[in-house]
Amino acid sequence: MEFITSFNFTFIFHLFLLAFLIFNECHARETRSHDQSLVLGLTHARTTIATPISVKKPSEFMDVMEPLREVRDGYIITLNLGTPPQIIQVYMDTGSDLTWVPCGNLSFECIDCDDYRNNKLTASFSPSRSSSSLRDSCSSPFCIDIHSSDNSYDPCVVSGCSLSTLLRSTCYRPCPSFAYTYGDGVVTGTLTRDILRVHTSTPNATREIPKFGFGCVGSTYREPIGIAGFGKGPLSLPSQLGFLQKGFSHCFLPFKFANNPNISSPLVVGDLAISSKEYLQYTPMLKSPMYPNYYYIGLEAITVGNVTAPTQVPLSLREFDSFGNGGMIIDSGTTYTHLPETLYSQLLSVLHSVITFPRAEEVEERTGFDLCYRIPCPTNNILEDDLPLITFHFLNNASLVLPQGNNFYAMGAPSNSSVVKCWLYRSIDESDNKYGPAGIFGSFQQQNVEVVYDLEKERIGFQITDCALAAASQGLHKT
Repeated sequence: MEFITSFNFTFIFHLFLLAFLIFNECHARETRSHDQSLVLGLTHARTTIATPISVKKPSEFMDVMEPLREVRDGYIITLNLGTPPQIIQVYMDTGSDLTWVPCGNLSFECIDCDDYRNNKLTASFSPSRSSSSLRDSCSSPFCIDIHSSDNSYDPCVVSGCSLSTLLRSTCYRPCPSFAYTYGDGVVTGTLTRDILRVHTSTPNATREIPKFGFGCVGSTYREPIGIAGFGKGPLSLPSQLGFLQKGFSHCFLPFKFANNPNISSPLVVGDLAISSKEYLQYTPMLKSPMYPNYYYIGLEAITVGNVTAPTQVPLSLREFDSFGNGGMIIDSGTTYTHLPETLYSQLLSVLHSVITFPRAEEVEERTGFDLCYRIPCPTNNILEDDLPLITFHFLNNASLVLPQGNNFYAMGAPSNSSVVKCWLYRSIDESDNKYGPAGIFGSFQQQNVEVVYDLEKERIGFQITDCALAAASQGLHKT
């Protein structure tokens, strides 16, 4: 689900989208597309709604606390949708707004999803089995937003409404089918409303969102699992919960807990997520006029170890150009941190100069990672090593020394008293990356870090935390 930072689409994507849109007699004025230089792309959503969504004030209801389960490439949140409830597991994604679920137990189709054939997270939502499910109207703010329309009449015109009914606001045809584009995939579906049930901060208590808007997706390309969008747009889950002016926090468990059903990462939405958190180090949220729904932060420097001089960071990672491009987004849906090629190469050079362990070049060729080393492991404890720490220095003097396991990861079990570990970062080709964010702070580098999205004060906070202990303190560790 990694975010893609450029808007160049391959020819096959154009054909796919064009065929779908013609078939559904639907035209979207702007599709959300990105360059495909990365692996697991997330979407860009442009907000065009002038009228705010009608929701209750956050003080009128309790905070939300949901467990996140770690899988191989992200963190899964469980959605409780419909009447009677249907349980659907989707990725928690701060890099997009739309929440969507696979729809149709038999009709859901995922093209080029061979890697997920044995995945057990692909349960589908069936609108026909929910008595509270309904198709959203062409005139709803959500419909206008998902079609990125500059004219609120457009979705209704596509639906077949006449001018006279538009002027009288008497046409209530369904919202036209949409196409939503990710960096390495496409989803197509219909905008649907239904009851969403979430857990509150009060034990064993739940809260209902009666007309939660989400995408009911019947066909995808390389997107077999749904997504819960946590961006800043009106379609996002925090926005529909009424907490977009408050915030949320998460504490991601490290990779060693992947697919472990007995422990979950804490996710908190509301006042509880941001109150009494002044002990964190905060960096301001930057505002891009072109992409207002992303969470941008500014990167000033990266240091390796305790004595290495700061690596030169390009201005594009903390400033925007005249078109709103640049900056670094923090993204739970991107697995690894992505850096511009020049900065990435500098870090490679520094790491290579300070690490004396033998290279595992055959593993580099097999995995595609650029730095892999054979680390002595006499006690078979793969968590211990002498690899240098890496520190990210963000704007406002917020420095985050990444936990030991957030840079290099063991590619397998120990063998001959050694283990191969690879540096889990990716580079971005700057010549092809002219649009969108200049870098991404991914979820692997956020493990064992409490991350607070303080939307009230427009800042993001960091604090090194043992997320397993935090999960246990919140009752998310089964014994």
